[in-house]
Amino acid sequence: METILYLAPVETDGTLSKASLEAAGAAKALAQALGGAKLLAGLFGADASKAAAQLGGAGFEKALLAEDAALSQPRYATDAAAFVALAQASGASIVVAPASSRVQRVAAGAASRLKGAIDTHATELLAENGAAAATRWLYRQRFSSTVRRAARPWILTVDAGNYPAPSGGAAPAAEKIAFTAPATGTVVEGVRSPSSGPQTIRPDAQILFVAGAGWCKKQADGTTHVPEAEKLILGFLDKAKASLGGSKSMVDQQGEGAALSFMSHLNQIGQTGATPRHPKGLATCCHGEEPHVVGWRFVNERRAVNLNAGCGWAQGKADVLYVADAFQVVARVNELLG
Repeated sequence: METILYLAPVETDGTLSKASLEAAGAAKALAQALGGAKLLAGLFGADASKAAAQLGGAGFEKALLAEDAALSQPRYATDAAAFVALAQASGASIVVAPASSRVQRVAAGAASRLKGAIDTHATELLAENGAAAATRWLYRQRFSSTVRRAARPWILTVDAGNYPAPSGGAAPAAEKIAFTAPATGTVVEGVRSPSSGPQTIRPDAQILFVAGAGWCKKQADGTTHVPEAEKLILGFLDKAKASLGGSKSMVDQQGEGAALSFMSHLNQIGQTGATPRHPKGLATCCHGEEPHVVGWRFVNERRAVNLNAGCGWAQGKADVLYVADAFQVVARVNELLG
């Protein structure tokens, strides 16, 4: 019988992040799929009791807590030690954790110390012929693979957006384990945040707005209108609370003259960029070529605005194609949004 440990770090405010709660849902789903598996939770942080209270409805037998003031800030030495201590205290054969930057940084090292195996960025945890398995994407999410391992403990990190967070039910009983953080040579004296521009990336937004290179090219009057384009796009993002994406040709313009000041490679969709999961997407001034459209595979409803009625979006890649001037369309939409 497998013993599944859901393991997650506690945020600085003492709670669990959305991604961490979704990973708890993944651990619950795996335990149900295997049938009869023992399900435990493991949390580490300066004070994890508040976070343990968020785990109601997942079916955890108990929550093991590794607490130390040094765990209030992410640090490899202390986080890895807490990860290993919780895994050993639980006797886990499978460890399920969120694929957050904090966990990803230490999970491989923890697997090595535990003499186990690790697979990251899983999108589904399931049972095949009574054995645990994990599904993940390969090659920029073009291929899906199912992984099974005999090595134990098996550490699995789960990408956000694939499982619902558990809710309802009583919280598991909390039990503190003996843990003392190792000595470190660094001290966190404070946090200094860089200056930031407009918020353009919203992972939880209902709409993805993608800007193509056409926004920065010469328009019908023979000149570029980059300042106007910036105003229109930022206006739409603010009014619709949408997230901004860009084609590769658009983000590559940053060092080549006329470009949107708030567009960066972090906004790139498809090719070497992201594959977002927004419910709806609107592409503007982009041709809808396959390397870009592959990044739209998880967007449920796709619409596009392009002056070319024969562009890639018209070849079955969009649900609706508006053959129109994106400047005029977005301006009118902003008016309607108020």
